[in-house]
Amino acid sequence: MAGELFMIVEHFRNRDAVPVYRRFSERGRMAPEGLTYVSSWVDRDFHRCYQVMKTEDPALLDQWIERWDDLVEFEIIPVLTSKEAAEKIAPRL
Repeated sequence: MAGELFMIVEHFRNRDAVPVYRRFSERGRMAPEGLTYVSSWVDRDFHRCYQVMKTEDPALLDQWIERWDDLVEFEIIPVLTSKEAAEKIAPRL
């Protein structure tokens, strides 16, 4: 898989998902070219979204966040696939 993976934890400001979903329905994800959506999950209370994004240029995450930071607080966590993690840890087993 080309590019790095990032787990994005989005905390909806004021625990209010409505403005986030409204903007998404009007404007889409608003990700810059080169930042690719992989998948996402939302908690059952609609307070947080867990999203995986992929890019070869992590600076694109900052551009994307600027478009949403009035509605969302972000945590960015670089991640590996399970297969990649197993390959990296194998020599230490």
